[in-house]
Amino acid sequence: MGDNIGLDPWSSAEIKESDYGHLFREFGIKHFKNDEFPIDHYLFKRGIIIAHRDFDKIFDRIEKGGDFINMTAVASSGKLHLGHKAAIDLFKVFKQHGAKNYFGIADIDGYTSRPDIKVGSMVQAKQFGLDNLTDALALGLSPKDVYVQSNYLPRYYELTFELSKRITENTYRAIYGSLDLGKVSAVILQMADILHGQLPEFEGRMPSITPIGLEQDPHMRLARDLAHKLPYNLFAPSSIYVQHQGGLKEGGKMSSSDPYSAIFLSDEPEVVDKKVKKAVTGGRDTEAEQRKLGGRAEICNVYHLAKFHVEDDEFVKDIFEKCKSGQRLCGECKQLNADKLVQIITKHHKQRKKVEGKAREIMGL
Repeated sequence: MGDNIGLDPWSSAEIKESDYGHLFREFGIKHFKNDEFPIDHYLFKRGIIIAHRDFDKIFDRIEKGGDFINMTAVASSGKLHLGHKAAIDLFKVFKQHGAKNYFGIADIDGYTSRPDIKVGSMVQAKQFGLDNLTDALALGLSPKDVYVQSNYLPRYYELTFELSKRITENTYRAIYGSLDLGKVSAVILQMADILHGQLPEFEGRMPSITPIGLEQDPHMRLARDLAHKLPYNLFAPSSIYVQHQGGLKEGGKMSSSDPYSAIFLSDEPEVVDKKVKKAVTGGRDTEAEQRKLGGRAEICNVYHLAKFHVEDDEFVKDIFEKCKSGQRLCGECKQLNADKLVQIITKHHKQRKKVEGKAREIMGL
């Protein structure tokens, strides 16, 4: 697959921590060091941010109170799950640090990059977009933070045409490995998402930050290359890379395509409880072995739910330490985590009801 060995932006396969070092070296990604970029938020303090490209430019703006762009988008191809929530939580961190905010509801991307069996029409993509936007607003985003691809400003679409003339077939194949016309369209839209905030008609030239998973790095490499090919003297966009958040099954991430791999923000509380209790853990084969050797929290998907989504540091520390010491077995740990996740989802559902009308207004539906 060209230079994109092991990185497929559309795959739900797991990227193992043992592969990080190789990928960082191959693609020029830097390890993220918390002592170098001390940001007071649990997503940073818990080692969830693992790598970066040019984050020093963003951190310098944060420290000095300078302007920077905060850009994230979700492809509207299904309901949002906890993996998406982590991305929105990171968006909120940079918003709190005074960023210029651009959160994209990527409904056109969701339609063009997915097979018809998953997203069969733009009408369906917009319905997914409405659901995604409702979740984003319920999680604390402002309507001013959000734009929708299908009803955005003309200058954004003009940029997509400018970008299309600067991506050759050879470049696309070298990065992505194959030529799928639907995905080509989606990639051009994603490049516009990442870069358009720096145009004079929007914020103008300034650093930008986009949090992504490692599998999304091909998009970032292309965006950084295109930033220098456009006649606008743009900053190469910066990125931070989020640790792989395991799905509820073994060997994969949370995926909108598999309802049993993920906890969705729309799941009813009793469904959340059931999913947590059925999730794959890092437990040992027997109780005696677990008591003696301790559990393997570092590879436990239930522990990761707490690590990524429970703000209470003492709770997360207790889950980790009592697992590793063998003081607590997986059944009790699952119950504690299920209770926390049910609280989070129940609160979210109440917030959703408050913003449904505003989401529909923004989507034009």
